[in-house]
Amino acid sequence: MLTPLAHRSLSRTQLLWLALALSMGAAVSLGITRFAYALLLPPMREGLGWSYTLAGGMNTINALGYLLGALATPLLLRHQAPGRLLLVGSVLATLFMGLCGFFLQAPPLLLQRLLAGVASALIFITGGLMAARLGALDAPRSGLLLGLYYGGTGWGISLSALLVPAVLAAAPGPHAWTWAWWALALACAAATVLLVWPVRVLGRMDAAAAAAAPAAVGASRTAAAAGRAERVFRVRDFAPALAGYTMFGVGYIGYMTFVVALLRAQGVGSGAVTLFYALLGLAVVLSSRIWAGLLDRSRGGQALALLNGLLGVATVLPALSAAWPVALASGLLFGGVFLSVVASTTALVRHNLPPAQWAAGISAFTIVFAAGQIVGPTVVGWIADGPGGLARGLVFSAVALWLGALLAWRQRPL
Repeated sequence: MLTPLAHRSLSRTQLLWLALALSMGAAVSLGITRFAYALLLPPMREGLGWSYTLAGGMNTINALGYLLGALATPLLLRHQAPGRLLLVGSVLATLFMGLCGFFLQAPPLLLQRLLAGVASALIFITGGLMAARLGALDAPRSGLLLGLYYGGTGWGISLSALLVPAVLAAAPGPHAWTWAWWALALACAAATVLLVWPVRVLGRMDAAAAAAAPAAVGASRTAAAAGRAERVFRVRDFAPALAGYTMFGVGYIGYMTFVVALLRAQGVGSGAVTLFYALLGLAVVLSSRIWAGLLDRSRGGQALALLNGLLGVATVLPALSAAWPVALASGLLFGGVFLSVVASTTALVRHNLPPAQWAAGISAFTIVFAAGQIVGPTVVGWIADGPGGLARGLVFSAVALWLGALLAWRQRPL
């Protein structure tokens, strides 16, 4: 386990660079592996004759894989270092993204999205754990370091926004979207290479901390003798926040799955859609700085509640108006908030549990997050196939987010 005393040689600048390099894990896990699909959904749905329900089912099955990965990761962490699992997950995600370009039938595509979801969870949980450890080395800026990691999702979104339309325009054949999957796999491979550096640095830190561990045994025994038992993670202690985060999973994924399809249905051109998605991703990156102070101060569910509420506003805006400025404001607000919701749960765990319990806490939040994501895309797709269309589906997503805000507000510091 990393400790500030064992690693004073790292400057704040080095910690920032490590967090930025580590953020490539979030870029692969969510920014590319999951959210790039929103850009591919319209051409795939048109070219393959899919309903909105089936199109949403692709992200539902991806979320199911994410849930399976979230359940497996704590078990794997008992036997493997987080850095090794992070790299394995990133390599697997790269492979599964590339394989999606070789199939036209729904069953194999669903299988690839399932497996990519498993790999995504492996990346996201281990990366979040490593980011939390970085934050422990610089407590005054822990919120910023966490935000930088989760903000890496924005780099993946922005890259996808620029890459996918360009490939779709240049690729030959009736199924140009297959080339986009391959291009995204290459982007994941490049990000995986960048992850090697922080994994090596943090691995050396863990090795040095393990070597110094015997010197700390006497102190820990003294503390135990004084009756200071470490707090352990218990679901009931975090029940309001877990419930609120489940509703976040239900609500946000509907927007990220279908907002591009809604904009195209409203007549927004491809250039404007690219700008919308690229700016959304940039807002994700900048959000790490915007909400860092809130994450440092909030030791209960206040941050999760506030951010869920704002996200609900961003989600409902394009359902209420087809005006381009409204859509742009929605994307900027959504991007500026949604990954900070994820960071807020890691901050909550870090504030209320000892380091030895961080993996259990982060995994629990990831599991309920994944469970919510399983529900969201299919329900919104089913609603969109009805008379209300995609706009009504996003209203459902907004209501889920507001309910999540009310639930999270009940979470108190331990």
